[in-house]
Amino acid sequence: MKLNNIRSFLLTGLLGLSTLGWGQTSTTPPAPAPASNPANPFLFPIKPGTQNFLSGSMGEIRPNHFHGGIDIKTDMKIGLPVYAAADGYISRVRISSYGYGNHIVVTHPNGLVTTYSHLNHFPPALAQHMLQLQYQKKDFDIDVYPTQNQFPVKKGDIIAYSGNTGGSGGPHLHFEVRDAENKLLNPLQYGFTEVVDQVPPTVYNFALTPQSIDARVQGEYSRKEFTPEKQGNLYTIKDTLKASGLLGLEIQAIDQYNGAANRNGVQAMELRVNGEAVYRHLIDNVPFEKSRQVSVHINFPVLKLTNKAFQRLYVADGNTLPIYEVDADRGRFRIEEGKLYEVVADLKDSYNNLTQLRFMVRGESSAYQELGRPEVKTPKLSYDVMESILKITAADTAQAKRNLDLYIGNYKYAVIPSYKNAAGSVYLYNMIGGIPDSAILDGTKVKFPFNRLIPPNTEFLYTNRFMDIAFSKNSLYDTLFLQTLHDSQDVIHVNNPLITLFEPAKITIRPREIPADKSKAAVYDLGWGKGRRYLGGTWNGDAITFQVKDLGRYKVLTDTVAPTIKLVKKNSSEISFRISDNLSGIASWHCEVNGQWLLLKWEHKNATLTSERLDKTVPLSGGVVLRVKDSVGNEAVYTTKI
Repeated sequence: MKLNNIRSFLLTGLLGLSTLGWGQTSTTPPAPAPASNPANPFLFPIKPGTQNFLSGSMGEIRPNHFHGGIDIKTDMKIGLPVYAAADGYISRVRISSYGYGNHIVVTHPNGLVTTYSHLNHFPPALAQHMLQLQYQKKDFDIDVYPTQNQFPVKKGDIIAYSGNTGGSGGPHLHFEVRDAENKLLNPLQYGFTEVVDQVPPTVYNFALTPQSIDARVQGEYSRKEFTPEKQGNLYTIKDTLKASGLLGLEIQAIDQYNGAANRNGVQAMELRVNGEAVYRHLIDNVPFEKSRQVSVHINFPVLKLTNKAFQRLYVADGNTLPIYEVDADRGRFRIEEGKLYEVVADLKDSYNNLTQLRFMVRGESSAYQELGRPEVKTPKLSYDVMESILKITAADTAQAKRNLDLYIGNYKYAVIPSYKNAAGSVYLYNMIGGIPDSAILDGTKVKFPFNRLIPPNTEFLYTNRFMDIAFSKNSLYDTLFLQTLHDSQDVIHVNNPLITLFEPAKITIRPREIPADKSKAAVYDLGWGKGRRYLGGTWNGDAITFQVKDLGRYKVLTDTVAPTIKLVKKNSSEISFRISDNLSGIASWHCEVNGQWLLLKWEHKNATLTSERLDKTVPLSGGVVLRVKDSVGNEAVYTTKI
């Protein structure tokens, strides 16, 4: 089967001109234009015309989203000039301590927009405009949409200065290009010569995972990882793998640039089986609202458990990203008994540096076979779920293979063993046919915790004595075999954190222990261990309703302790504080000096509030009152005088 070529996103035409270079300051010389690629419509936004280095690339895998642009290093400094990439106007400015931090969006005449994030500060005119709005609204967080005539820019104007604000882990500029539909485009497609990349991607590991109940990898219904050897730009393994049935390939790989040790994302992958292309992806043109679907582009449970990002070279159920070209099996490939298959994956970065993974697979029978014998002291039944397949392993002392009794309501089904390995006899059952209650083998019994089968692409409400769970049409990527538990510690369990959602689900829980003061009680996500992340919630009688984007463990906790406030510095020019909270987290603050509202800038990374005066000629003087509230309304008050 022949797949269409992946589209290349090329920008043609000249951008229009604008006037009023308001962002340029007299103390900074104009930026030199890059000489080697005059066809590029965009100017590199940091130190244009000189070699730059990246710490992040387009499509890089993050825990809950695709990285939507490039991260440009700023020599571990803040305050480098940030230049407008093309003519246009500033269409959005946002100030926040989280996410993008100080953030600017420039709209260009052709409909494309460029974004600049984690900025330290703005040029005087824009900075004063934003400061006045903060004082008008009496709020630090502000999101502004200037009109087309307010802040026009020319290509090369200084529009900001680089920083480390928001969710940044160090000084850099996050730079994006988006189209009129808010799709994320790869900035490196425009041929910036400031970035030098002659380094092909690196493959760490690959995995084969069963995609049908008759599939086997090395004789087992298990996901198997392999570490290939590097031979130039080719990665391979010496041994021919044995498999059968429908399989999916996953690859853990990174890319790097000249002069930088950072581990970046791989832009494109293609899979061929016996020379036939079955799958391609290009991480470009990604709809911003679907960026969270990175969790089905990769093997999300493996990432959560091992911190290894394996990209799937097949399109998983629920994945609607428009970045793929696939065959009828959506990139999965079938291995037939007695046949030999050459599996080849090409990995390319944004500069077309190529790495190839190549290995051989020989088709085996999926009929029962003994791969080993368990050493059993006590008979035991254990189970696991892969996609919709229930995998039951029976460790017992029997030499001959025996059927497993599977119970679904009042019905009993005999399940034959699929194979035997060192762990025991393995039985496979597709739960789409019905959710089992229990299984018995020679008197040894296991009960299953599954409550209901929740289908994707539909609204669904599950309810029991202690909880209601409402899934929206777009909450689930794939069929969910719901597992719930209300334990002795009054903790609500809904499956586990390995299951993420595309759109939030709404959960209502009815705790056994009703808080004495519900206004101070809220729901917290307990994660895997001892974490406590505030989720909030709304009380209605003795029930509280909240939203989740990941399943897991939840508990109602009461927070009656107000935040703490410590004075760091005070004088006529500036006052600063360090604040913290023990549970629900800082929600708001309000400061007055001599009865007048004072802006305090919040930096969550070091938990500091720092003043910024509207009129720098007027010194701070008089009584100071700072009020800080946490997320459930506990308030701390600090007073002093300047």
